[in-house]
Amino acid sequence: MGRAQTGAAETGSGEDTLDAALNNVEHQISLFWRRARSVSQQLSRQVHPDMEPAAYGLLAVIRREGPIRLTDLALNIGVGKPSVSRQIAFLESLGLVSKEADPLDGRAQAIRLTEKGEERMHQVQDARRQVFRERLGEWPVGELQTLAEYMAKLNTIYEHDGFAKDTSA
Repeated sequence: MGRAQTGAAETGSGEDTLDAALNNVEHQISLFWRRARSVSQQLSRQVHPDMEPAAYGLLAVIRREGPIRLTDLALNIGVGKPSVSRQIAFLESLGLVSKEADPLDGRAQAIRLTEKGEERMHQVQDARRQVFRERLGEWPVGELQTLAEYMAKLNTIYEHDGFAKDTSA
């Protein structure tokens, strides 16, 4: 095989290797996403038996961000305002969130966790942290930090698609 043919073969195998690696990443992320959705389903049911995972996600953002406008909440999770509005109405009916006048703009409303909502989220998030400790507690701290760095890098890439920047760090 001549030099030019070897280079072409290496390029082809390089592309094959890249495709295989990307396929593996896609598979692993899909698997992780399905399992994460299942865990979110279980966690949301711990807050309330009729709660959907999307509503649990809203509670987590409200808890992290503090009082937040509906528009900002929708932007933060990357869904439409009507979807968020329906979920907030459900959470409000359960007594987990309340609306109050936004101190920066009296015409707008800020959504905050109620005392009941804070208590339920505290219980559920403590349970979630315990699950992480059980699953990942044996990993070396350096590997956990590396995993977090790679996940942060991946999440940052999606900010280019219009997803809100994560400011919780």
